[in-house]
This record gives sequence, structure tokens and C-alpha cells, in this order.
Amino acid sequence: MDHANPPLVSVRNCRQSYHKEANADLVVLDNVDLTLQEGEIVALLGRSGSGKSTLLRIVAGLLKPSAGEVHWRGTPLRGPAPGVAMVFQSFALFPWLTVQENVELGLEALGVGRDEREERSEEAIDLIGLGGYDGAYPKELSGGMRQRVGLARALVVHPDLLLMDEPFSALDVLTAETLRTDLIDLWMDGKLPVKSVLIVTHNIEEAVLMADRILVFSSNPGQVAHELKIPFAHPRNRFDPAFRQMVDDIYGIMTRRTPKEVPATPGPAMAGFATPLHPVGTNMMAGLLETLSQDPYHGRADLPALAAALQYEADELLPLGETLSLLGFAVLEEGDLILTETGRRFTEAETEDRKEIFGAQLRANVPLINAIRQVIDQRSNHRASAVRFRDELEDHMSPEYAEETLRTAISWGRYAEIFEYDEEAQQFSLEEEDEAEED
Repeated sequence: MDHANPPLVSVRNCRQSYHKEANADLVVLDNVDLTLQEGEIVALLGRSGSGKSTLLRIVAGLLKPSAGEVHWRGTPLRGPAPGVAMVFQSFALFPWLTVQENVELGLEALGVGRDEREERSEEAIDLIGLGGYDGAYPKELSGGMRQRVGLARALVVHPDLLLMDEPFSALDVLTAETLRTDLIDLWMDGKLPVKSVLIVTHNIEEAVLMADRILVFSSNPGQVAHELKIPFAHPRNRFDPAFRQMVDDIYGIMTRRTPKEVPATPGPAMAGFATPLHPVGTNMMAGLLETLSQDPYHGRADLPALAAALQYEADELLPLGETLSLLGFAVLEEGDLILTETGRRFTEAETEDRKEIFGAQLRANVPLINAIRQVIDQRSNHRASAVRFRDELEDHMSPEYAEETLRTAISWGRYAEIFEYDEEAQQFSLEEEDEAEED
């Protein structure tokens, strides 16, 4: 790699925020730096909502950052970057076009003649292992084959930079593994007609398997928390102790709490009111607590081992672990999940007692649920509109996160019988028994 030449992409002090009327801006990315040289694969690893896909769109020139600089080969980027192609999670194929016609789309947009289009699309289709399927339609193909078409469509234009936005997350485990391996083999053999790859993922093993460097993102707002160089040669063995240790280390990094991961401006009701809640169900929490309390864990589990045993992705397990930690049922510590005494009491309790323990932990640790209950208690009719709380949450987070947080609070509060909720009227109220006691 020749470092005398300017990097392929350079992002400096990037900030992306969205203005909210009469409120502080919603910051998605803050002070993000990224340099991408020719000849390397870089993975952006982080939780959903940490701004990774937003950064990918900024690098592609599809989104102008609110602040900061983006350079393409040393030149400020103004609009879509030349020589960039993207592969999406959702395949994004046109169902009425054949495999060949889908692959040719990018070349057609570039004004490439028919004969050259056919020749190059055939090369790309063969390269990606779909020879003989040129005339097939997407509905005739499996998910893995459709993603190969998406890959061929990106490669056929011979881009300098291939951007991949969670390209394997919609596939089953075996299909994803096969496609990932094939892609790395082509890269190592010099057969991929690209100079660099930038991949967004929330799969820790995938990042360590594929990348030369990993940028680990923290959330709220999205920032690069760590940069890691991967020292292993390809092909990589996921069972190698050093590989497993690196995966373990990254779990540790992603479970460390930093002050920046808690919203700086609490809601008006009380401190912590606007902390986003993960949409984790009570059954999933109970199931994980029971698993943690039994053999072979006896109250303490290594997160990578637990993820493998339960067949969970990091993006599924970490929100679950963080929620148990928030509620005081477990502690996240350097990549381990440790059951607390309260968590143990919960696992040993009967159904009604579990609800009581859960309710006490909600009242102690989730200010939003306390705020809802306080407003209900203060009203003479013991009712409160959900709109009020949704609006207050939207002062501090996106409408999507506000809705998700409120729905989660509703689900948890109903399970613990802290309040009732009428979906049609969008109103909170007291349980009938509680109302009778008030009277």
C-alpha cells in the first residue's frame, strides 16, 4: 500500500445532526474521523442506531454532513463520489428484471454500450458464482443468490470503493458464511475489481473475520470509541484462541459504559427520563436470567460463549444484557454478564412474586415509568395521555426512538401492573384494584 498517495477517503471532524423545531438538534454522529487507504477492508462495528449507516452515506457522497470535511482522493467531496458502489442488506433488486438486466443497470446509467455491458455483466455474474442464472428472475433465486446478484451489480462497474451495509444480516448463518468466505477468497486472490471495502456490521465475528481494521462505534451520539488493527492473516480460523480472545475483547469494549452513552439533557420530569429503552420483552429477560442462573453458568457467563450457545448476534444479546443491568438484575462487566442477588431472587420466585420484584426494579430504575405513574396518581380521573410523554421524549431523541422507548415502557409497566394502557384511546390509567383503593 502506497501511503505517499492521498487516501481513498478521508473524513475529518464529521458531525451529522437533524434540527428539531424549538428544541436542541438531534446529533447522530459527532466528531468522527475515518481514513481509508487503497488495499484494505475496514469494518464499522457498532450497535443499531450508532450512526454507522449514516456515515456510509456520507462517504458515498449521498449525504452532506452538518459539519466536518470529506475528501475523495484528496479532493473535497461535493455530491455522489465517483467510483463508489454499494451493496445493501435488502438486496434491492428489481423483480421484473432478469439477473443480467439487474446487473447491467449501473453500466447502463454510465452510458456503456450494449456489447460491453453484456460482456462485463457476464464476467461479474460468473465471478460471483451465478453462471447460468443470467436469465432468471429474482423470485426464482434463494436469498443468498439474490445477494450475489446485488454484489455482481456493484462489482460490474469496477468501483474503487465497495460500500457494504450489513450485507449478510438478512441471510441464514450458513449462507452468510459461504458468501463471506467467497468474497474474502476473491479479495485475497486479487479477483475483486475494487481497491477497498468499507463494511457496516453489528456482527463482531464478521468484523474480525473480514477486516484489516475495525472502528468500534459508541452511541448517542455515534462516535469512534476504539480503532483496532486485526493481526491475523487470511484465511482466518474463528476457533483459534487468539481470534476468540479478540472477539472477547471487543465484547468487553462494547459493554463498557461511558458518560457519553447517556443523553446529556434529561427530560423535564426527572433525571434520566429520556434514556432510550431497548425493546426487550419480559419473557426474553426472564429466559436469559433463568439460563444465567443454571448450569453451566452459575450466575456468570462470558458474552461470546453465551451468544454462541443461544445463537444470538451481539446486537441481540447486548441490548438484553444492558436492560438487565439497567433494571438491576445483572451486571455487565468487561464482556461478562453476572447475575445480581435481585436477579437470583427473580429466577427463584413464583409468577406473581416475579411481577412484584420486576415492578419494584422498574420504579427504582426507570424514571419514565415513575413519571407516568405519578401523573396518573395526580389526576382526579387517574388517566394520562401517551401523547404528552411521547412529545417529551421527542425533545431528546428521534421520533422512532421515542416511540420505541414509550412502547417498551408500556409493555414493562403493564406486565408489572403499575398501570393499564388503552391502545385505542392512547391513555394510561390505574389498575381497577388500585382505583378501588384510591376511592
